[in-house]
Parts: sequence; C-alpha cells; structure tokens
Amino acid sequence: MTRSIVFFLALAAAVAQNPVPSQFQTEQPETVIRINVNLVQMDAVVTDAQGKHVTDLTADDFQILQDGKPQRITNFSYIDTTPGVAAPAPVQRASAKKRTAMPPPPPMNLKPSQVRRTVAVVVDDLALSFDSVGRIRTALKKFVDSEVEPGDMVAILRTSAGMGSLQQFTTDKRILYAAIDHIKFNGMGRVGVSSFAPLGSGGGGGGALNQERNSVIAQGTLGAIRYIIDGLRDLPGRKSMMLFSENLQLFNARSGVDQMVMDNLNRLLDAANRASVVIYSIDPRGLQTTSLTAADSTRKMNPRQISRVPMQRSAQIFRSQDGLVRLADQTGGLFFANNNDIGGEIRKAMQDSEGYYLIAYHPDASTFDPRTGRAKFHKVEVKVKRAGLKVRYRSGFLGNSDRYEKQVATTPQALIAHAMNSPFASGQIHVRLTGLFSYDPKTGPYLSTLLYIDANDLKFEDEPDGWHKATFDLVARTFDANGNSDDATDKAYTVRLKDDAYRNALKVGIVYSVPHRVKKPGPYQMRVAICDPNSDEVGSATQFVEVPDVSKGKLTLSSLMIREHDETKPAAAAPPAGATTPPAAATPVDENPNGTPAVRIFRAGHEIIYAYQILNAADSGGKPDLESQTRVFRDGEQIYEGKPLPLSVQDQKDPKYLLGAGAMRLGPAMKPGDYVLQVIVTDKTGGRNQSTSQSIDFQVE
Repeated sequence: MTRSIVFFLALAAAVAQNPVPSQFQTEQPETVIRINVNLVQMDAVVTDAQGKHVTDLTADDFQILQDGKPQRITNFSYIDTTPGVAAPAPVQRASAKKRTAMPPPPPMNLKPSQVRRTVAVVVDDLALSFDSVGRIRTALKKFVDSEVEPGDMVAILRTSAGMGSLQQFTTDKRILYAAIDHIKFNGMGRVGVSSFAPLGSGGGGGGALNQERNSVIAQGTLGAIRYIIDGLRDLPGRKSMMLFSENLQLFNARSGVDQMVMDNLNRLLDAANRASVVIYSIDPRGLQTTSLTAADSTRKMNPRQISRVPMQRSAQIFRSQDGLVRLADQTGGLFFANNNDIGGEIRKAMQDSEGYYLIAYHPDASTFDPRTGRAKFHKVEVKVKRAGLKVRYRSGFLGNSDRYEKQVATTPQALIAHAMNSPFASGQIHVRLTGLFSYDPKTGPYLSTLLYIDANDLKFEDEPDGWHKATFDLVARTFDANGNSDDATDKAYTVRLKDDAYRNALKVGIVYSVPHRVKKPGPYQMRVAICDPNSDEVGSATQFVEVPDVSKGKLTLSSLMIREHDETKPAAAAPPAGATTPPAAATPVDENPNGTPAVRIFRAGHEIIYAYQILNAADSGGKPDLESQTRVFRDGEQIYEGKPLPLSVQDQKDPKYLLGAGAMRLGPAMKPGDYVLQVIVTDKTGGRNQSTSQSIDFQVE
C-alpha cells in the first residue's frame, strides 16, 4: 500500500460515537405538470408589452379551452422562482484585488427544497458550424460566471456525446467549465465549417443521399434531447432547456415533410410537456447575409440563377429553423435568432424562468381513450382576458395518462439505472459517497472511493446459529469529461454477520472502499447505486472529483480527509510505507461512523482533524516555506476565516510530495446544517507565493 493510502486509512481509524441522524432523509420533488384521467395541470407565463412578467392575475383573468371547449379552472397559483427563504444565500464576492490572491469559495450541494431553477444547456454539436461553436463557448463561460446563481442547478450537454455523458446537474462551476471546454466542432455533423456551403464547391447538399443523411442525424439529435428530457422528469419544479442548434429541418425542398423527423419531434414534445420542460431554442448564427460572398463560384451560373441565390438561402434558413421554432412554441418557451448577442439571449431565457402560473382543470372523460391504438392529440388554449398581455403555454398533450406514459422501473437493473441518473442522493437506502484524489510518486494519480451504506436499510434474513445475511447489487461508474466510463464496478455482495457484529452493523453501518488508478488527469464524475433484490429498494449518490495534471509542476493539493478527533484516544500513527493493500470489500466499520471520512457528521463543540498531500512544493535546497489557511462556509456564505499559519513539514525530505495536517474546534454555538471546509496552502519559497486549495463538505448535528 502506498504511504498516502495508509495515512488516510489510519486517519479514518479513530471515529466518533453517535448514531446516524435524520439528515439522510430525502425530500419529495414538487410536481408541476400532471396529465391524468382526473386532472390536467399545466404552466403558463404572462408578459406585458415590454416583455416583463405579470404576476398579479387571478383565475378569473384566464380562460382554458381544450379542443375548443371551455374548461373550468379548479386549481390556480403563481409560482415565484426568484430567491426566497429556501434558496441558499449568495456567495460573498471579494474585491478584485483580493480575488486574485484568494482561491474562490468552494461549491455547495443543494437539497431538492433549495433548487430555484433547473437548466439543461444542450449544445447540438451535430448541427453547429465551426463558426458558431467558438461563439457559444465564449457565451457559456460568461453565462456560468454571471448568470448561474445560488439555487440554480445546471448541466451542459452535447448531443453527440452519447447516453453515458448525461452530466450531473450541479451548482459546481468547475464541472460546468469542464463541460464547456469539451464543446468542439463536430465534422461528422450535418453542418459544415460555415452555415452555408460556398456555391460551386459541390457541398451544397441538394442530393437525396445527403438529405437522407441529414434526416438520420436529425433523429439522433432528437433522440439525445429526449434522453435528457427523460432524465429531467424526476427533478423538482419547472425545468428549462436552452438548445443551441442551427439546423433542425422538418421539411426539405424535394419531398416536403420529413415524416420520421416529425414523428420523433411530436413524441419529444409530449415528453417535454409531461416532464415540465420549457425549451428555449437559440440559433447562434446571428444576423446572416444571404447574398453572394467571395467564397462563392458563379462561373457556371447564369444571371437568373445568381439573382435567385438570396431567396434560396433565405428559404434554407427558414427550413433549418422549423424544428427549433416548433420546440419553443409548443413547450411555452421562446425562439431566439437573428441576434449576434448570444449572451443576451441566454440572459433573456434565464429571466423568463423566474415565475409562472400553475393552472389545472378536470378533463372530459373522453380525453383518455382506454382502447388501444394511437393516442389522440388534444389542443389546449390559454387566454388572458386583461388587454395588452401575452401568454405563452404548452400547446397540448397526447391523450395518454401519465400512469401509462411513465415507465416504472421494476427490475433491479432498471431500478439501478434510474437511480444512477439522479442528480441527488436518492432512494430508500441511504448512501453516502466520498471520492478522494491522491497521488503516488511511483504509480501516479488514483481515486479512493468510500461508500457508506446504512445497514438498517438492507433486508437481512435470519439464518441458523445466530447468523444474519443481506445481499445487495452495487454499480459504480467513473465518467470522464467526454462521458466515457473510465472505471466500473458491477458486483453482487453478500454480507453475513453474527450476533454482536450484526448488531454493530445496524448501529454503525457498512463501508465499501476501493482505490483505483486514473489513466489521465481531468474532471471525473463518480456515480454509485445499490439495490437490495430482496426488497427492490435502491439508493444512489454522485460526486465530482478533479484530477490535476501533477506532471506540470504546479502546486497542488490532494483531496482532504477529515474526521472527528476522539480526545479520549491517542491519534493513530501512519503505518510504514510498503504495507500491502487489503482487498476491496464491503465490511462493517469498527465503530460508529459519524465522525469518519466516509460520513463526516460532527458534533458542535468537538474538534475535527484533517490531512492532505502537498504536491510540487518548491525545492530551493532548504526547507519549504509553506503556510496554510482555513475557511468555513455555510450555505455558500463564509462564516469563518482563519489566519495564515506556517505549515510544518518536518522530517519530510521530498518537497514534491509532502503530507500536511491540521485541527479545528467547531464552536459550541454552530447551528446544525451543511458546511464546507476549505484549506488553502501557499508556497512562499523563494518569493514563489503560489496558492492552491481543496475543500470538503461536512455536517454539524
């Protein structure tokens, strides 16, 4: 075993003495859209002539029609998604001078009740030109910098990246920046380097073969969007999708409507409306010239053909936008085009999601036909009686109840797959995941996974002679920034415990731990899900871990290991380097796990200790000149900042690989809740003055 793994495992050996509290309980998400035999519930946005939201209307100001027949409104409310009591506090912004010297505050984790807006940013790189991709990347970085606020859960996805790349919806801007960096021009898509192929280049794309290819790729785009919508379905509240694309044709010049694309689009629209997803489609091309350019060759064209070029190109633009307009119009969103300010269009989409009316009515019995066959589409109209106002709403739905449309997972495999896609720790089995980056000088970077499972949530079977047995299926995946699974575990575990060991497991839980090597540096997303086949109950957790490129020589910290200090016991010393690594297994922890690195639930007034690796400190031939500083955050707001203190690294000879540690007493008046500890290390050797930081979350009970 490497000395870092041994050090961390030794640090985890001393634990606190309290049971797992109720903070593990999950909350039920708010249901916004419901379509069933008893109730149709939908959302609507009302704006004035200046485009501002109107929020003071009552049910008497609205009229609802289904298939032209008036409906009686039975439920009505206005949902305000602007920051309120449940939203976390905004992060304190430092001055520009201080911001350059101090690392940014760590990201915070949201509970479902704290989510203000959920936004899926979908970059259709199957239908973006080279010219557009760069502008989108720049605009999205500004969006993350200035528009993503506390309470916003955001994911940035690409239609070409495959199903495994469904990113975690997160408040962590590191994840979002990493996703933006991987947006690149896709030469295999249905758009070239620029939106229009130069005349005379042979790339005009008028042939039947090219149209068929474009149709197939368009269906691929719709399939990727549908997958994302299905993932959004179980998230709380009304969701927004910003779709960047410049080519989603429903019609072509030769054969008219593309029926395959149209059918897929209609199914997608129904799924979006049932999942409460509003689509804001953005054509990033901006203002386009349809006239001849220097890249065009007109040697083989007569004057009449040349004169028709602007009209043909205008028609091409409109055809390329048909699907984008339809997606926005029928989900209650907006379509943005002919504007060079992509950032401004993003800002308008975000502002539009700040509130909506929730309206419900009881449909006619004939709405849901129990007979088999194709479901009938029912058109819905929402009208506002007050003059001068504009209302946007979902245009209708297919006559199937949600209980038929929503596929309920029943097999263990389906239950695990559903749990793996959740952005929250979810399910009836309480699971806590801790992914830790570390580095070994001989073999390079690796990730250590600590997975805590509450044994009370497993179904134990009694066996002869006092034995008790439980089984569970565990699936763990580590995804890189491209959505590729870098490491995978898929195993069934059997836990057999007797007498005191069984009672202790019920009291303190089970920890699964395994280290695995990392092939290359970069951002990684770790996801785990477990299923008890005896009860069909599941649990899941997910975490983002960034593996830096240590070979570049930049000052770097490993992940933090943190535990509560049991002052009645001596601190555990690290075993010598070279010890063998025990096999990865699911085993009961020896003591109560609250204060261990796997759980991190501490008691106010107690002391916590933390440890980490310092990589690439400067080597000036003498002792490294290092200092450390700690900060503590609660709900994104800094509540404590320690003074920078010299960091002792005595008897450690290799400055490229050092071990640091510290202690902190939690104030007796600290309120129960979620906190984040940030450790900042500065290397002042030879005037280097380089800083880096790491952070980890914990709870106070």
